[in-house]
Amino acid sequence: MSEDIKTLVQDLAESHEEFKKAYDEKLDALESGKGHDTLLDDKIANIESKLDSLEDINQAVTKAQLSQDNIKEQVEQLETVMKRPNSGYEAKQIDETCEAFSKFVRKGIENLEPDEKKALTVSNDSTGGYLAPPEYVRELLKTVTEISPVRSIARVRSTGQRSIQVPKRSGQFSAQWVSEQGTRSETTGYNVALEEIPAHELYALVDISEQNLEDTVFDLEAEMQSEFAEQFAKAEGTAFVSGNSVGKPEGLLTNGDVGEANSGNGTALLADGLITLVHSIKSEYSRNGSFVFNRSTLSAIRKLKDTAGQYVFQAGMSLQGGVPNTILGYPYVEATDMPDVGAGAYPVLFGDFARAYMIVDRVALAVSRDPFTQATSGNVRYVARRRVGGQVVQAEAIVKQKVSA
Repeated sequence: MSEDIKTLVQDLAESHEEFKKAYDEKLDALESGKGHDTLLDDKIANIESKLDSLEDINQAVTKAQLSQDNIKEQVEQLETVMKRPNSGYEAKQIDETCEAFSKFVRKGIENLEPDEKKALTVSNDSTGGYLAPPEYVRELLKTVTEISPVRSIARVRSTGQRSIQVPKRSGQFSAQWVSEQGTRSETTGYNVALEEIPAHELYALVDISEQNLEDTVFDLEAEMQSEFAEQFAKAEGTAFVSGNSVGKPEGLLTNGDVGEANSGNGTALLADGLITLVHSIKSEYSRNGSFVFNRSTLSAIRKLKDTAGQYVFQAGMSLQGGVPNTILGYPYVEATDMPDVGAGAYPVLFGDFARAYMIVDRVALAVSRDPFTQATSGNVRYVARRRVGGQVVQAEAIVKQKVSA
């Protein structure tokens, strides 16, 4: 472990202990009737601010821990799809494709040599454009996954079709006892149906000045990748949480089959409510469970104690070793699009998201170059497209917390 990481881990642990001590002091003062201490309130606010600044590091560790295998599997699937017959990549050298794509985005298809044009793959979707090479897509996906929290914990599949069908179990067999040579009757209740997950279109626009395009020092690919990744991640993040399935993915909170557990209070979260939430799903799901909420909710949860007087939030002992902060012993992921705590809201999700939610990537990235729309402003417009689907496929694997008595 580097000295910098050691310092950060120690700083996190010390800040958390300092926060618990100060907050306990505040609770004791209120219980004894002393009222609010402005200096103590300011101290707590400063500590919380410091904990928030360290939270970004914790989230990076948490996502790495939860999504390491998922990202590897996703990249392998992407490469497999691109190497299939008619995908346009099986007979090309990656370097040639990257070079041709770079020249295309900088100068346009009309300025490419015949061999360079052949190195590019035209998107087979009606809106056209050219598919980005695997190396470019791989880096963009990593960036999107870092920003989009649900993608880091859900199951991700790549496909060359308009949609994919996945089996959805709506029942299961019940084992029966039978005597030697006894009659074995039919067992009923098991039913598997196919669930279709369509890929919806998502696009992003980036305008880049012609002067920057003429400047070979300008890192065009990095600029485009950063812009596209941020726009895609924000749109995905919202849809994966609250999408209505109309031209966009289904959200975790909008699926009607996802169970819920009340917080135990009409306007706030309680430690007992979170404990009830964890025990609301089967152990086969909770053993790989994690929480999802936004940073405002995290601030509220940091202050909660169980009946034994222990804080439900525990600082990670070794961020470098992959042991992040936990709530009731489970890791958590921040999702900006989750609701704040409030009466009737659903600010917390818990469960095994890899079992519950599936994301489908149809078109990883297709780019069109438009030199005309913004010509009077001295810009070239780039239109990036992705086709992405998302759906709850196993609702019993997750549960949401409702702020309600």
